[in-house]
Amino acid sequence: MAYSGKKKLTGKPLVDETLELFKTYGDKRDVWATHAKEDKEFRLGRQWTTEQEETLRARGQAPIVVNRVHPAVEAAKSMMSANRPAFRVAPREDSDNKVAQVMSAMLSYMYDISDGRTVVRQMIDDYYVMGLGYIQVYQDPMMDMGKGEVCIHDVDPLDVYVDPNSRDKFFEDAANIIVSRLFTKEQASMLYPMYDKAIKNASNNTADFDHDRPETGRANDGGTTFPEDVDRTANTEYIRGYERYYKTVVDRFRLYEEFSKKEHLLNEEEFEQYVQQPAWIINGQIMTEEEQVKQMMAQFEQQRQQHEAQMQSNMNSMGLDESAQMPMPEQPMEVEQLTYGELIGRKAIQLVTVQVVRVQLCVIMGDKHLYSRELPTDKYPIVPFMSLHTRTPYPQSDVRMIKGLQEYINKMRSLIVAHATTSTNTKILVPEGSVDMDTFEQKWAQPGVAIPYDPTDGAPMPVQPSPLPNELYNGEQVAKQDIDHQLGLYEMMMGNSAAAPQTYKATISLDEFGQRKIKSKLADIEAGLTKIGQVAISLMQELYTTEKVFRVIQPNNSLSDYVINKKLVDDKTGEIQIFNDITIGKYDVIYLAGSTLPSNRYAELEFYMDAFQKGLVDRVEVLKKTEVFDMEGVLQRTDQVGQLQSQVQQATEEIKKLKGDLQTRDRESVNLRKRIEVEKFKTELDGVSTKAKAAGSVYEKRLDDSMAVIKRDVADSIKKETSTSSGGQKSKSKRSKKK
Repeated sequence: MAYSGKKKLTGKPLVDETLELFKTYGDKRDVWATHAKEDKEFRLGRQWTTEQEETLRARGQAPIVVNRVHPAVEAAKSMMSANRPAFRVAPREDSDNKVAQVMSAMLSYMYDISDGRTVVRQMIDDYYVMGLGYIQVYQDPMMDMGKGEVCIHDVDPLDVYVDPNSRDKFFEDAANIIVSRLFTKEQASMLYPMYDKAIKNASNNTADFDHDRPETGRANDGGTTFPEDVDRTANTEYIRGYERYYKTVVDRFRLYEEFSKKEHLLNEEEFEQYVQQPAWIINGQIMTEEEQVKQMMAQFEQQRQQHEAQMQSNMNSMGLDESAQMPMPEQPMEVEQLTYGELIGRKAIQLVTVQVVRVQLCVIMGDKHLYSRELPTDKYPIVPFMSLHTRTPYPQSDVRMIKGLQEYINKMRSLIVAHATTSTNTKILVPEGSVDMDTFEQKWAQPGVAIPYDPTDGAPMPVQPSPLPNELYNGEQVAKQDIDHQLGLYEMMMGNSAAAPQTYKATISLDEFGQRKIKSKLADIEAGLTKIGQVAISLMQELYTTEKVFRVIQPNNSLSDYVINKKLVDDKTGEIQIFNDITIGKYDVIYLAGSTLPSNRYAELEFYMDAFQKGLVDRVEVLKKTEVFDMEGVLQRTDQVGQLQSQVQQATEEIKKLKGDLQTRDRESVNLRKRIEVEKFKTELDGVSTKAKAAGSVYEKRLDDSMAVIKRDVADSIKKETSTSSGGQKSKSKRSKKK
């Protein structure tokens, strides 16, 4: 398509052009809007026209509504929004893998702070009922204490006016998309507080452009209220607001920094600011952070002073006077200050001028142009979710396809109820003149009463109503089944337990088969959510330029903190680096198909329990499949229990070992006692033996002494016998005396 290259309009010309486009687009979509409004009323129970209700009541019939549309839509909403959408951001360069993981978490963060489940549920409701739902991605500058947040919210399809010539399913080829609705001036001032004065002075000149709330002719029983049903207060000022989106081709400056390996895509204003930024070349190294330069210069000065002090000390030790010249450091610091523009001239930064598509936004209140701005994306932030695409901005809804079946059910039920009412009131044919009618009417309903009549004129005769054919009842049931088939839902999926099969496996199989039909619808939803992720990343890269800490609720209800754009100083080089810098890099968004669908928790838990027992997954993955809120606490307590169990097991094993050792020691103790007794006996025996030996030695000694004495005496005797006889006689006489 050809995008607008004209000069951007402002002021009254922009307002006039926007109002003309709004009127043209409104005229083109009137037929669709009327049907969409009627579909919405049908879903909420307004299923009879005013004329039909008057006709039925004239016949004595009640306009009964058996709303099969509402539970079907609610069931579809519940299934398709059961879980949080799972986004995965993939980098186009390997170096951005870690940042891509952080950005995946940021998309979940956006979903949480925007109450994404409510947004998605409303969009799915519009998708089924009107054939078209919208989610808008936007920057809210007032959130997070003025720092801003990227958020999403749903948009009423009747508030959106699209170029009727669009053929793309996401309206990316549309020349304009206009979002318009009525505000009170108080609401408008709260929405745009910085333009309060302009809003108060604005006049509402769009009273004739009420295309968004067409009349359908459906009877209003007062049970459901739409915006147009609310009485406008006479003393309240209303104003129509417009958000107009369109695409233009704009010039951009693509820059690649050789020294930082960063790439930038800047508009003219950003480029002018970029080239004026200061830079420094220190000893051939390009530096862009002034604080870093100051630190390096201070460090060099400190080193220089230390060098001078060392040289002075060396000179003093060598006895040289102060007039001697000291050598300076071999590499003095060379500092050159310049700008980024000069770096471009020196080819340190590569510059290429390119043309890109960008979405333009202008906001109008009444007849006042509040502001215009360029969005950092080439995709419209108003993302449509279209049911049956007719290659126009006006799709066909599922409710529209079943309205005829729903009307048939209502008519059949009204007929059945009317027949039941008339059947309980028996009608009597009374021949004229046969009875007194006053007496007959008073006494007919009384039990056991006798009513006289003239037999010549004939007796009163009760008339039984004709029974309704069974096909009437069967037809209603078939119509209900046709509605379920058309929407891809079964009664079991809508909570009717009586419709469930008898066996668990059959129930699971039927549920899975039903989800196959839902998944064909889910493809439309997932394509739109992917588009939302792409737009959101572009808006995040523009908005989140400073350090920010955000918290994400994980699927297991645990909390994880993430930090982006954090400045860190490299301890080795002293360079300032940006940790998790999301402002640069290119990323793709991958949506995990079926992530919003419900899963059979019990079957899935059983599968993971089996995998855990086989060692295929850890207990964390098992706990993720449960509804345990405090998973971290459970894991901590489980670790404590595991540690205690391990300690108990170790203690048990130690006790068993000690018991074995004790038994062994008992046996050893018995043997030891025996050995001790033997040793004691041996000791005693050795003692006795020693004593015996000692006694023997003493005895032998004494025997030797006695033998020596005897030998000495014998020798003396022999000596004396060899003496003279006189001497011998004397000796004998002496011995005799001695004896």
